[in-house]
Amino acid sequence: MYIARLLYPVRVLGPGRRVGIWFAGCSRRCRGCSNPELWERDPRFLTDRETVLRMIAAVREISPVDGFTLTGGDPFEQPEALRELLPALREISPDILAYTGYRISELRRRGYQDILDRITVLIDGSYREEWNTGCFLRGSDNQEIHILDRSRASFYGEYLRNGRNEVQNFRTRDGFISVGIHRPEYPRELREALRTRGVTIGNPAAEESAAGRKPHSDNTKD
Repeated sequence: MYIARLLYPVRVLGPGRRVGIWFAGCSRRCRGCSNPELWERDPRFLTDRETVLRMIAAVREISPVDGFTLTGGDPFEQPEALRELLPALREISPDILAYTGYRISELRRRGYQDILDRITVLIDGSYREEWNTGCFLRGSDNQEIHILDRSRASFYGEYLRNGRNEVQNFRTRDGFISVGIHRPEYPRELREALRTRGVTIGNPAAEESAAGRKPHSDNTKD
């Protein structure tokens, strides 16, 4: 399986203090994607179930895990990895929220009902940058939230009614990772804020050159 990162405690992609698991690999290439570095299954992300569970066990030694959020990349482009991981994750917490660019109807047609049966909440649909209006937990308005575990319907109903999008930053060995549902303007706002403090991200000349080019089109379909 290809897992790019595990982060804890993720508080902005589901209720409580969660372990976020970012899968590597996504064929959709949505324009404006917040994680384009995870489109490819980079060999350095290759791991196995035991390694992932050891990392989660290390977290649990020092703090409780209230749930898991699976994102990426697209977790459903690695269905066998999900079949390996989900039973073990549910033994730790039955609260599993997953993002996917595929519609739930397509996942069912592909024979993934056994995977869906182990997921509490599914957020489905391709990301559309032009429809990013700040809907809670959804990157864009076309995406839908499916509460699959009826025993959690009341809890999640209340959570979804009262929640609002936030951004959470994690320090890493080579910088930081910003987690959450970002507005389309966020990268520009971040660059401008850092520039006022004398910090430049990337190559300014390359950014100016890219700004003059038409952005590539998104050919994916829901």
